[in-house]
Formats: sequence, C-alpha cells, structure tokens
Amino acid sequence: MDEARLAGACARWEGALAMVMMNVRRKEDERPATPWWQPREGGVMTRDTSAAELYEFIREIRAVDNHTHANTVVSGDTEADALPLEVLGDFPVPVTLKPESPVWLAAYRALYGFSHEELSDAHWPELRDTMREAAEQHGERFPEWVLDRIGTEVMLANRVAMGPGLAPPRFRWVSFVDALMLPLSTRAEAAATPERRKLYPLEASLLRRYLAELRVGELPGMLETYLRTVVLPTLERHKRAGCVAVKFEAALLRSLNFADVPAETARAVYARYVHGGEPSRAEYKALQDFLFREIAREAGRLGMAVHIHSFEGPGAFYEVAGADPLLLEPAFNDPSLRHTSFVLVHGGGVFAAHARAMMWKPNVYVDTSAMALIYTPETLAAILRDWLLQFPERVLFGTDAASFGPDTGWELAAWIGTTQTRTALAMALGGMVRSGEVSRVRAEELATMVMRTNAGSLYGLSLGTQGRARESEVVPGLPSREDPPAWS
Repeated sequence: MDEARLAGACARWEGALAMVMMNVRRKEDERPATPWWQPREGGVMTRDTSAAELYEFIREIRAVDNHTHANTVVSGDTEADALPLEVLGDFPVPVTLKPESPVWLAAYRALYGFSHEELSDAHWPELRDTMREAAEQHGERFPEWVLDRIGTEVMLANRVAMGPGLAPPRFRWVSFVDALMLPLSTRAEAAATPERRKLYPLEASLLRRYLAELRVGELPGMLETYLRTVVLPTLERHKRAGCVAVKFEAALLRSLNFADVPAETARAVYARYVHGGEPSRAEYKALQDFLFREIAREAGRLGMAVHIHSFEGPGAFYEVAGADPLLLEPAFNDPSLRHTSFVLVHGGGVFAAHARAMMWKPNVYVDTSAMALIYTPETLAAILRDWLLQFPERVLFGTDAASFGPDTGWELAAWIGTTQTRTALAMALGGMVRSGEVSRVRAEELATMVMRTNAGSLYGLSLGTQGRARESEVVPGLPSREDPPAWS
C-alpha cells in the first residue's frame, strides 16, 4: 500500500472512531442520573425500571446457595474448610473483603439492625452485643434463622464434616477429596511455594482422619487395594452421611491439568513409594492425575457432583494460570466421566469466558460464588449475561459465604453474596429484556433457574413448592426498591 492510500485509510479509521466516541459520549449524557433501582417518572419500562422490576421479582426467590463454608453453632468451629486461609498468613485481599468496605456495614444493618452511619470504635460494643444476643436467642437454629433472613431455602456447606446447626434439609454437605489423591509423601510438592508448604500437611492430616474413620491402620501396598479399601469406602461413607457433592481444592496445590494416565504407570508409582521415599513431582503428578479421574468417576457413580475450585486466588503465591478451566478439558472429554456432573466453583473468575466454553460439555456447570463477594454487581452482571445467553440451564447461584474474622461471620458474607448476586442478575436480565434477547416472562424463568431450580435438579433436592416468598413473607434482610443496595 503506497503512502497516499495508507494516509487515506488512516483518515477513514480516525473519522469512524471519532463518530463512535461521539455516540458514546451522547449516550453517557443521556443516561438518567437516578440509580437503576429507581423508576423513571410515568412508570415507562426503561433500562432502569426493567432491572428494578426484575429485582423485585428476584429478591423473593427462595434460593439454593451452591457453595459456602457455613459454620456450626459450636464456638471455635475449625472444620469449615480443609485448607483454611488463615494458615497462609498475611496476603493481599480485595478491598471488598476488608472490614472498611461499605458492604459489611450494609450487612450489619440488614441482619442485626445496626442503625449508625459508620462502624466507629464507639459502636462496636453495641454491635457485638447484638450479634451475641441473636446467636444466643436462636441457639442451634441460628443458621436456619440466617437462611430465613437472606431468603435462602437450601445452602450447600463445603466442610470437613457437618455439625450442630447445619442439618438437612436446609443444609447439605459437600466434602473434600483432595486428600485421597495424596497417599504418598508430599515433601517435594510442599516445597514448591511457601504457601503449599503450609497447605500440604493439612491434606496429610485429613487423609489420616479418613483412614481412622475407616479403621484402616496403614496404607495398603497396592494401588488397587487402596482404591478398594480407602477411596471407595470414604466416598460411600460421605454419601451415606448425606453428601451431595465432593470438592477438589486442587488449584491451591497444583495445576488443574489432570492427564489421562495409564493404570500401569500409576500402579508403579504407588507401589514404589507407598512405604517410603520421595516421588519426583512428575511421578506424583501422574499418580494424582490417575486418582483424580478415579475419584470423579466413583463420585458420579454414587450420584455426587464434583466441585472444582477455579478462581484467581487466594494467596500471594497462588498460580492463577493453573486454575484455568480450559486445563480440565481433557478430563471433561473423558467418555468414562460423562456420567459425572462437574461444577466450576467460582465460575473460573478471571477465566469466566473459559468456564462458559467448558459448558459445551453437557455435564459441566458454573456458579457465581466468590465473584458474588469480590466482584461488583456490574462486573458479575456482564459475566452472567454471557453465560445466560448460551447455557442458562447450567448456571448456579453461590456465595462462598465464610467467616472472615471474629466480627465478620459467615452470615454476613452470605447476605452480601446473596444480595449482590440478586442485584447482578437483575442487571443482566434487565439488559437482555431491553435488547430483545429474552421476554420479561423468560427473564423471570431464567432468574428462577439460576437462583433455585438448576441446583434443585442437579442435586435432586426436594424443594418446597412455594419457590417465592409470599407477600407477607418478603425477605426482611434484603433491600427493596425503597431500600436499594447500599453500595450501588
């Protein structure tokens, strides 16, 4: 291309870009100053009222929360996570998880009636008294009181074991199975990063617990025997205890790239090192890869879904690239695993589009947990819209509610995650209605699927016939149009 033609092309591109930017600025100028939850005068269905009216519908849906680490009512509960993050020490956390974030103040107001404009030192004694009184008043039913306050019918609790206050049918167990992949010494694995040095011993401790629960004194010498006497009985025991899914936190320990390893290879590694010695990382990876597929296959046969952590954190040494859902494609394409349902817990986070790509597999689901706490409603709304336009029947609501400290209990995180997801879902569906991508009726159907019925179908839950709160039972802890989300 000669210089004259090149200059002409550049001029045309610059002119087009200027027109685009002028249109963007005009749209910004035309945007109403009122927040989205406040209707325009005259009640016309605008981009604001569509989202606001959908929010009014969504806030009344009795939800199923796919992923939490809810605590029991036992003081000092230590079984909410197999790999509790406090062992990692100090590491950067998003602003939204810090106590000074306004979402926590909104949660204190909604759940505990906190009436002050800020959380000053002078107000903490009063607030702590109120929280303690609520826990004492409701006793073992405190967790159910929380669910009623946030509009959740069923909450899945991802824990080492269940306990007082977390009883079915309102709470369902999701157990941990990474320890079953790690029957050999993990010394070399743990040396990879300072954080893994702290995490791997916790997995070794959990495996010892599983062995003790089975009354197995020592690991058997052959891999087939380990599968028959440890792996399968542990999964069966969890199923009998009411487990609806098992969870891999593997991304905190290694990459999600689980290769298809021949049984002979895995058998040789296990036999060589089960009674001592240190496998190389390549050898151990081969055994772990084999065991991952065996565990997933057996979980599916028993009717339990497989949850897999896929997010950009936590930790200062966490390897984000190793949590990419695309790494799981070889496992998802394994014909022997097609009867196992997989849930990408946290929706892949920064890899949300990759998670959506994996939903081309008929047995892969995603949830909103962690994103519901860490991302803004606007960011989550964009992700939800992308998912819902393609695979709405496999999108699940989740919060990742957990205790973030003595004054920031799991119930507060549950309120935040629930409210932010309802807000984001209203924004996403409102945009889809405005664009003509779905009707208002279909938008309400999609909202119900995400918040409730998709999970009910996946886990075979016996949900109540009343999927939405009656007018007299509108969820007291959730904001309404008159009392919108405080951080919007």
